Amino acid sequence: MRLRDRRNILFTLTTLLLFMIILLMGFGIIDFRIGPGSQVMTESLSAGNDNESADFIYQGENTDTVINPPDADNYSAGELENINVYDRFNEAVVNITTEVVGYNWFLEPVPRKGSSGSGSVIDSRGYILTNNHVVENAYKVNLTLADGSHFEGEVIGSDPENDLAVIKFDPDGHKLVTIPFGISDNLRVGQKVLAIGNPFAFERTLTTGIISGLGRPLRNDKGIVIRDLIQTDASINPGNSGGPLLNSRGELIGVNTMIYSPSGGSVGIGFAVPVDTARRVVPDLIQYGFVQRGWIDIEPVQLFPSLVRYAGLPVSQGVLISQVKSGGNADEAGLRGGDHDQAVRSGSNVIYLGGDIIIGIDGEPIASLGDFYAALERSRPEDVISVTVVRGRREITMDVVLTTRTGGED
Repeated sequence: MRLRDRRNILFTLTTLLLFMIILLMGFGIIDFRIGPGSQVMTESLSAGNDNESADFIYQGENTDTVINPPDADNYSAGELENINVYDRFNEAVVNITTEVVGYNWFLEPVPRKGSSGSGSVIDSRGYILTNNHVVENAYKVNLTLADGSHFEGEVIGSDPENDLAVIKFDPDGHKLVTIPFGISDNLRVGQKVLAIGNPFAFERTLTTGIISGLGRPLRNDKGIVIRDLIQTDASINPGNSGGPLLNSRGELIGVNTMIYSPSGGSVGIGFAVPVDTARRVVPDLIQYGFVQRGWIDIEPVQLFPSLVRYAGLPVSQGVLISQVKSGGNADEAGLRGGDHDQAVRSGSNVIYLGGDIIIGIDGEPIASLGDFYAALERSRPEDVISVTVVRGRREITMDVVLTTRTGGED
């Protein structure tokens, strides 16, 4: 009898405990989300305007005098180089944490901890350069400076195709240290680099390494190919995303963005977006909230096996033109969209068959939507490109004058 009573008591207590846990989860007090809170993209696979943007000037070479520590004789030349870069620019690296909107068991919107990462102060008025994936979907962006002061920032521009974003905050009288922009078209494999960031919330951590490779194209988890990435063996871990990759003079040459890792931690293969890409897109992000790129006025659909089989298409890879905007640049160039009498449904999307299939842009093969967007990534409105399509069984190439892509097309 006593054993049975004890079992009944244990069963009752266990049931009550489970009920309390479920109740607390429902009210959002306990959060059993799966996945890490801080992000670094792994290869193992809010836009606004700013009236000051027209005055934005990249920070030039820092003219501060390099001061060696009093006991400089105790360090090698390489160590002094690391010390000087860190002493001059670590305060220009900020810690970024975000909050996102989640839902509890009662489907009520509740705040949730989002991702965390790093950012570089690139202008003394409060502009911060970071990764798009660090601030993506955030409704609140919290910034922590080197002196421990906290600010709330606003994402004023984002570029998912290069995984870059710009945050603006009001320094409120704080004198900000900024990181000067270098250039990345003269980088060499074997060149020394330094990374400063906040891996695993250890603020302003310095790691060093070399450039292991240049011009690396990598497809991110959204299927977008980011081109010309810098590969480095400097240790990059979750929390480093968005932080600066510096040369030995302390100039920004890249923005740390992803790692290749089976485990999620650093194995010596990290990647950074080159600073020349940032130079090209940051002014647009500040002024428009997006990058002004060229666009073809079509509704593109990536080919997939069941569609190819059903429609009996002559190619298995490419981008089908489902619709052409009437009077748009594609229409004027002679590109053809699908027939509304040949509509098929794929999930929630309606696809019109019979249109041209894009297989090349300016000589680059187009096999997917990722290739299509990548081919237009560096274009500007009014540029003229050559588009190769399959029409029936023929290949046709025609010139198209690009219009402006506002970001809504993707």
